Amino acid sequence: MSTQAASAGIDTASTASATRESPKLQGVPRHLEGYVHKHFRPVARALREMIAKEPGGAAAAVYHRGELVCDVWGGARDNAGNPWEKDTASVSFSTTKGVTSTALHILAGRGLVDYEAPVCRYWPEFGANGKEDITVRHALCHQAGLYNIREMVDDASRMLDWDYMTKALAAAPAAPEARKASAYHGLTYGWLIGEIVQRVSKKPFRDFLRDEIAGPLELDGLFIGAPQSALAHAARLVKMIKLDKKPSGKTKNRIQWVQRTANLFGVPLNANRVRSALAPRGIGKFDFSSDEVLKASIPAANGLFTARSLARLYAALSMGGSIDGVRLMPEKTVWTASEVQWRKMDRVVPVPMHWRLGYHRAFTTRGAPYRGFGHYGFGGSGGWADPARQLSVALVLNSGVGTPFGDIRTAQIGGVALSCADNR
Repeated sequence: MSTQAASAGIDTASTASATRESPKLQGVPRHLEGYVHKHFRPVARALREMIAKEPGGAAAAVYHRGELVCDVWGGARDNAGNPWEKDTASVSFSTTKGVTSTALHILAGRGLVDYEAPVCRYWPEFGANGKEDITVRHALCHQAGLYNIREMVDDASRMLDWDYMTKALAAAPAAPEARKASAYHGLTYGWLIGEIVQRVSKKPFRDFLRDEIAGPLELDGLFIGAPQSALAHAARLVKMIKLDKKPSGKTKNRIQWVQRTANLFGVPLNANRVRSALAPRGIGKFDFSSDEVLKASIPAANGLFTARSLARLYAALSMGGSIDGVRLMPEKTVWTASEVQWRKMDRVVPVPMHWRLGYHRAFTTRGAPYRGFGHYGFGGSGGWADPARQLSVALVLNSGVGTPFGDIRTAQIGGVALSCADNR
């Protein structure tokens, strides 16, 4: 047993076996397993407390200075109460966008994609209906004006068909706000960026992810379009907010009151715009953790990740684009990708996201690291990197609560990890 594991309060029987909760991790009626460095013990405690308060399970992982210093998990992976295990991966909603963005930056780092080039250079059909001057940079910054998925598709089930979605995006007319402001492309972002990756690499998006990220980094769970073999290890959602319910009565009045109040205080919340970006018709019947959906490739919303894999990917970015001798992209590309592009209020997300090229700033309960960047998702998942500290943090879970833009749990785990890194 390693000295670090013992001092962290987790008893490791062997490198291949599951771990058991030791006395130092008791006090909460939920099981927690894994490994944590003694300086990052508070992250394990925070995860344990979080699991005790919500249904389902979760996993958190942290890398610091290229070292895996926290890798813990616990709770239930499904409604049957089966335990979350070391190889359990969970659908992570918009956290997927950070991984998708990284795929494009790999190509940019090789000189195969120019951020200033029009999207139609790589995807000629996209230039239809006044979109010929929308650049790759616009697409990465949510400034393509193509967020309104409710106008593009008649049912959420269309999201299972890559070709249908990319044809719908290519045929869509240019929006008046395109290039002038950011408007969060909650679902359409994935096909917009993913199709550029496919056209340039000449590989299906899921294969590019496998060959250029998951394979080289030896990740145990990083899929956008999961193979059949990964489904046995997938967590299933145990609680889910319905986004497509038509508001009526008190609910409708409450939404109107929230919107008026937000606008009064200068927050441009538009509930209809949020719904247009995030809730195509039929989304309430769309089970993101079903086998059918997990096997599809929805690169803005259905990434199936272990926290360990997500943290390792961001660890490479926190270390200048490489880790353990594997380089994903040049350090210059990491700097370019993580530079703030847009500080103003987003037209869909009612907060300033400080958009980078496909990432946003890393919100935590201990503030936002100046150089921190990543992406959070509905239900509370998230992953981010801070090159200044050589720190990366990831959280995946299956409780399906929170807001479409993450929730306080992501910020809490990140805040504790940030404090631990500084104290170390």
